[in-house]
Amino acid sequence: MDLHAHCGRIGRRSLLIGAGAMAGLTAFRPTLLRAAGGNYEAMLLSCMDPRMQEPVRDYLAKRGLTGKYSQFTFAGAAIGVVAPKFSDWHKTFWDNLAASIQLHNLKSVIAIDHRDCGAAKIAYGDKKVATPDLETEIHRAALAEFRKESTKRHPKLAVETMLMALDGSVVTL
Repeated sequence: MDLHAHCGRIGRRSLLIGAGAMAGLTAFRPTLLRAAGGNYEAMLLSCMDPRMQEPVRDYLAKRGLTGKYSQFTFAGAAIGVVAPKFSDWHKTFWDNLAASIQLHNLKSVIAIDHRDCGAAKIAYGDKKVATPDLETEIHRAALAEFRKESTKRHPKLAVETMLMALDGSVVTL
């Protein structure tokens, strides 16, 4: 028998094995079969800092949001959306949020800024974030502006704003 002809045919047994494997995968990862559109809980706005990827994911998992949110990640999180230094980025975020709302019927947007953020230093200068209190106030102001703008653009969307420490602990601002 020609090897190429044999490899190109899919028998009933192969189909059943493949279907069983897919069923097994989706039993553990039901989001594999979820449609691109649909009803999701939230859109996450977070920073691109590699140190924060796992703590943010872990925080959302503890809240039961795994597979229930879309994500937008760029430098500074809310700071990247509101700081004048990053004004060229603002439209990109707001357009993406609008598309996510349309596609995913989102109920909320969750913005998580973090401590020791390089983008905060770029946007506002090292002196403005030189102490934990100053740093908190910079994030508080950026997150308040983010909340205000989100509410203005999408009044039905709940907005959560928080600041995460490098250890993964979170405070709502």
